[in-house]
Amino acid sequence: MGASLKDVAQLAGVSVKTVSNVVNNRPHVTPAMRERVQRAVDALDYRPNLTARHLRKGRTGIIALAVPELGNPYFAELAGAVVDAAARFDYTVLLDHTAGRREQEVLVTQGFRAHVIDGLILSPIELETADLLGRRDDAPLVLLGEREYDAPYDQIAIDNVAAARTAVRHLTGLGRRRIAFLGARRELARQPAHLRLRGWREELTAAGLPHDDTLVAATDGYGRWDGAAAMNALLNRGTQPDAVFAYNDLMALGAMRALSERGLRVPQDVSVVGFDDIEDGRFGAVTLTTVSPDKQAIARLAVERVVARLTGDPQVEPERIQPGYRLVARESTAPPPE
Repeated sequence: MGASLKDVAQLAGVSVKTVSNVVNNRPHVTPAMRERVQRAVDALDYRPNLTARHLRKGRTGIIALAVPELGNPYFAELAGAVVDAAARFDYTVLLDHTAGRREQEVLVTQGFRAHVIDGLILSPIELETADLLGRRDDAPLVLLGEREYDAPYDQIAIDNVAAARTAVRHLTGLGRRRIAFLGARRELARQPAHLRLRGWREELTAAGLPHDDTLVAATDGYGRWDGAAAMNALLNRGTQPDAVFAYNDLMALGAMRALSERGLRVPQDVSVVGFDDIEDGRFGAVTLTTVSPDKQAIARLAVERVVARLTGDPQVEPERIQPGYRLVARESTAPPPE
């Protein structure tokens, strides 16, 4: 059995209240007293009972994170960042997988784990505003991603239009002129694909270039196979771009493989830019230029909003927060050969 607060207090020669103040990092404890208690904590290898602490507040100490695709490296990396951010508030993260299906997304928002979690961070794909307006669960909800909802919940998303423009601007700045977009979708106009396609069009216009729709490839999914299939579809119909902006890194990696199999060199013949900055893109034979969302900031802001809703005024107006992003230039982009 582990050491208790009382054990630490006895060893340090102080009251249990003083130990509690130190462990919970409360003010009004002198540095000398804090050091004295900390030595006793270290000597006894004391670990706070976080479960008891949360239960005293009527909480479970668990935040749920629901994502559409666990196999997507972006969501795996984001989940790791959320776990780290939650740990700073002594919260554990329960990971859920919705497969991007509306019924699953509705289920997680309607409190099917109401007695298990204190709050929910959700990255929705198919969820509609009506689903959120009908929500009865009062656990704090924070939405991730670029779909905009007219509903009273905090939402955290980068500016996809501006980020896409940054990617295309990088390519036009290198002298690329026939820039393809891989990953357009025909439905759900609020999805990120449409915002990134909009950014592609706006930046081409700003550069004085036509946005040729024959250079746009629609896909059903966003994986490596989808990127390869989209790239092959463009090439098969005689469309030869000199650059590609892909919806995400997975599609970009698939496109690069397809280009290689067709005897086209990256970046000499075709420059390629992805989106997400997943780890895989840093270790290929040709490393991938990409738009890098600040995943650490996204995770931190999401957890902070949940905790703020739990501990603060629930009537505070919800916010739409835009974390930063940056373009990371690597080997897959270069000026065309002279």
